[in-house]
Amino acid sequence: MKKGILTILFIQLMFFVHAQYQTHTENIESDYFLNPIFAGDYPDPSIIRDGDAYFMVHSSFEYYPGLLIWTSKDLINWTPVTNALHKYIGSVWAPDLVKYNNKYFIYFPANNEIYVVWANSIAGPWNDPIDLKINNIDPGHVVDENGKRYLYSANGGYVPLSDDGLSVIGETKHVYDGWPIPREWTIECFCLEGPKLAKHGEYYYLTVAEGGTAGPATSHMIISARSKTPFGPWENSPYNPIERTLESSERWWSKGHGTLIDDAKGNWWMVFHAYENGHYNMGRQTLLQPVEWTNDGWFKTPKDIKTESPSKKNTDTVSRPTFTLSDDFAGNTLKPHWKFFGEYDPSRFSMTNNSLIVKGKGQVVGNCSPLVCVPSHHSYTVEVEIAIEGNAIGGLVLYYNNNFNSGILADKENIRANLRGWQFITEKNVIKNHTFLKLKNIDNTVDMYYSLNGEDWYKIENSLEVSGMHHNVLSGFLGLRIGLCSIGDGIVTFKNFKYNPIQ
Repeated sequence: MKKGILTILFIQLMFFVHAQYQTHTENIESDYFLNPIFAGDYPDPSIIRDGDAYFMVHSSFEYYPGLLIWTSKDLINWTPVTNALHKYIGSVWAPDLVKYNNKYFIYFPANNEIYVVWANSIAGPWNDPIDLKINNIDPGHVVDENGKRYLYSANGGYVPLSDDGLSVIGETKHVYDGWPIPREWTIECFCLEGPKLAKHGEYYYLTVAEGGTAGPATSHMIISARSKTPFGPWENSPYNPIERTLESSERWWSKGHGTLIDDAKGNWWMVFHAYENGHYNMGRQTLLQPVEWTNDGWFKTPKDIKTESPSKKNTDTVSRPTFTLSDDFAGNTLKPHWKFFGEYDPSRFSMTNNSLIVKGKGQVVGNCSPLVCVPSHHSYTVEVEIAIEGNAIGGLVLYYNNNFNSGILADKENIRANLRGWQFITEKNVIKNHTFLKLKNIDNTVDMYYSLNGEDWYKIENSLEVSGMHHNVLSGFLGLRIGLCSIGDGIVTFKNFKYNPIQ
């Protein structure tokens, strides 16, 4: 009997180990889930519950359209709704998604100024951004018992907002100094940031990040404080830090930027982000963990919970995922997970006959403003069919920023390689205005292929190693994304974009 029970437990454990590499787009048919709920570059999560539906938004940085809103019925499986930001205003950092008086708001910083966009429906249309003239980052919205609105930001201060939430009506008041980090701890910086506020019982709870977003694995941490008013005085939790990476041997590094959320059953959770050990270039991924309330009114991580271990779903709802990166470019509107790096110019592209047509720009990958999406696996293949018109160059690349990107390209006749910006012909006179391109990424080692028919693939001489393309090396807080490039004087047509995980 004991042997049979052990066998069953072993089989379940193997299922969990396999499931940990599943993306948020793949349902886990059990009473448990495994992090991450958003695999890939999804930092600074902000979440609300609206009835029995949940909505989440993340930092969008230089990727436009920005502020992609996601929805879920079970906190595990998520599908995109719409982008809330189309006007380019710079690099967009940690947002705060809010519902108030049946309207939706997203407060967010761009270039160290805090803006707001709003809509009557979560699906939009969303209004153009309004500059609140707050020179800071990381807004956190809160409402007092009289319905008055306030906005916290990094470093522990807040400002009063107008009743419509679209302007500031007073000066910044500093009320919170954070939780003192022991000097012997290994951190990047004190860096009090990411304030998020929630009301539970008679207390307001202020959740912040400290320790620095990146740097050593043990830097970032989640800190909690409470007060009977939204203005303090704030009392630090005896359970601080609520979450922190203790050793670099752990799977999840730099755990921080937490937001509390209750589900429709009254359970409480925290969403936060972290880097993955060995896959730092995937960016900060979104994690979910249950929290529990103590008898004296504090919240903490349950004793038996570890971020890398299975957690109970505590939900009856099992959603069927509908989201995939693969795209046949049907219709006449780009799917919301596609972003242009550094601009959004709708006149530059069109869609027709299951094709995406993009005008060339720049002379190299680094100034072509590629169209990018977020890979969500350690290993995968990605391929696309392209046709070249004029003196254009089309490409399939892995893109960190304008200076650091690598992949395979094609002009009218030749296959080209791009190795960290070094662009050259690698296969001469092998195509005629049309080809298929493929990348095969196995744990950060990338082989590159082309094909004349989409079935018979030819590996080129050049390969890539991309594990070092991340923030601790290159700065920027970005993740390594898959990019489609249209370069030069001409047009590139893309068809049949296929993304296939390798488990």
